[in-house]
Amino acid sequence: MYPDVLLHIDGTWRAAASGRTMPVINPSTETVIGSFAHCGREDLDEALAAARKGFELWRRVSAFERSKLMRRAANLVRERADDIAGLMTLEQGKPLAEARIETNSAADIIDWFAEEARRTYGRIVPPRAPNVMQHVVKEPVGPVAAFTPWNFPLNQAVRKISAALAAGCSIILKGPEETPASPAALVRAFVEAGLPDGVVNLVYGTPAEVSEYLIPHPVIRKISFTGSTAVGKTLAALAGLHMKRTTMELGGHAPVIVLEDADIDQAARTMVAAKFRNAGQICIAPTRFLVERRVYPQFVERFTEHTRSIRVGDGLAEGTTMGPLANDRRVHAIESFIQDAVERGATTTTGGRRIGNKGYFFEPTVLSDVPRDVRAMTEEPFGPLALMVPVDGLDDALALANSLRYGLAAYAFTGSASHAARISAEIASGMISINHFGLSLPEVPFGGIDESGSGTEGGAEALEGYLNTKFTTYVPQG
Repeated sequence: MYPDVLLHIDGTWRAAASGRTMPVINPSTETVIGSFAHCGREDLDEALAAARKGFELWRRVSAFERSKLMRRAANLVRERADDIAGLMTLEQGKPLAEARIETNSAADIIDWFAEEARRTYGRIVPPRAPNVMQHVVKEPVGPVAAFTPWNFPLNQAVRKISAALAAGCSIILKGPEETPASPAALVRAFVEAGLPDGVVNLVYGTPAEVSEYLIPHPVIRKISFTGSTAVGKTLAALAGLHMKRTTMELGGHAPVIVLEDADIDQAARTMVAAKFRNAGQICIAPTRFLVERRVYPQFVERFTEHTRSIRVGDGLAEGTTMGPLANDRRVHAIESFIQDAVERGATTTTGGRRIGNKGYFFEPTVLSDVPRDVRAMTEEPFGPLALMVPVDGLDDALALANSLRYGLAAYAFTGSASHAARISAEIASGMISINHFGLSLPEVPFGGIDESGSGTEGGAEALEGYLNTKFTTYVPQG
């Protein structure tokens, strides 16, 4: 059963002060399955007051105790994985198996940050003069405003909540309106693990109204956002006006370099799985396939063959390996990209059409011989669309890979250690995975450069964005 999702403010699950609600749509059936409480200014003021109170309490809880509570929350998420995954599939559409993986991954992320909480070390700086004491400590930055998207409704929220809690911060999470039940289930696990009132608050509402009110507010000291580059720029500019710390995980358009010395079948199989996971609605999805000309026909053939084996359907149906797109906007966007590319010379090797007239289903699509200046090559497609482009050697591949201002993720396949070293050194990206898919683990950095954002939401580096560095120098008297 899908719940009617409430706000969580100062330890209480409640309706919006105005009583306003909005519907939640199942993307497989286009039917209304529930509703969520839509917050207003009064609700945000209460959340801000709660976050301020929660921060003053939580910052004084030892890192050791914070870690223990977070581990309890992780265990609750694991115990409820089947129920949470079912909700996620209903509201987001991804296959149930993928939803279970995301849920269990969320628990692993909580565990990782719980352990990092115990390791927010300072340091002693050797002095230049006798009797001088010099030390550096890390302190929580303050209440956080976090904004998360619908494509990974649990894992985008859990990174922000876990980093904030590990550092000793309180947080107001503006969850995704398309997929509200998943983050609500996550917050419930933290609350039932014993988190004090006010430390985590959850709201839903009109994104622009919520962000424009929370970001400038003096209570908020840190902004974390995952979403499009266009919106991220706007929010970062607003945060900058008020000198707020930001972590921005924005759009991507990941290149895949396939050289002639690579294992072509392994590259095709690995990248098909990565490309069409979550129907391609992933910021780190491989998108632009830059394949050395001598092996280009072979790679396109093998990639197309593996793509045709994908089974599209309702995420709750047995055997489904790709669910629907999240909404009708994504369907129209993918259709537009394909039409533009085909009209300008690209060839469809498989897919290219919407499936049926009920639900937002779309065929996994491969376009070959894609001109380098079509819209899909320069704008993030964010859907089940793979673009094949022949290249003349590594120089050409690197130039094309680095031709956009995106720099989130990149992939490469090669049998040459020297080629791998050069790709690693010269590609402009915050993350690169060579000869396998190795991104998004809790213990490794997750973030981009240039117009793909700033900061990281994974690994030991993630906690730094939630901490202030304080230096004290002291000469004892007497």
